[in-house]
Amino acid sequence: MVETIIDDIIRREGSFINHPADRGGPTKYGITAKTLGGWRRLGRAATSDEVAALTEAEAREIYRQQYIVEPGFDAITHPALQALLVDSGVHSDPKTAVHWLQTAVGVAADRVIGPKTLAAIAAADQNKLYSKVLASRVRHLGRLITNDPKQSVFAAGWMNRMAEFVEGTV
Repeated sequence: MVETIIDDIIRREGSFINHPADRGGPTKYGITAKTLGGWRRLGRAATSDEVAALTEAEAREIYRQQYIVEPGFDAITHPALQALLVDSGVHSDPKTAVHWLQTAVGVAADRVIGPKTLAAIAAADQNKLYSKVLASRVRHLGRLITNDPKQSVFAAGWMNRMAEFVEGTV
């Protein structure tokens, strides 16, 4: 399941881009210069050339560690919810995705998946939980576009991405 999630993210994110409106700067497979610099312990953001040279294998390892294991998404047993959370973390930061999840299940939103969060998830209707997290994500994207009109250049792509989750094709 994890490999399929990573496959889908890489497909959605594409190869190297350096769009002037992208807050992440140079990006490859969805891995930003800041993320790559942190992963490699460079003490700085990676350069554009370093990002461009990122291999898919390294990107996959970054996704496994920083976007699945570290935030605790590997403990999510509902496949669609897990895919949504990982993709949300890639797009908006894992701690933000955890916040949406905790808010949806009604536990303190400390942005850490612990025993209380896992118990609340287990007790919840998984389909309703999925819908609540997805709604939080869609609202967040709407606020991004409203608060920073430069981000509207990405709106069509974001909505296509969200449509995959609404349709259940993920």
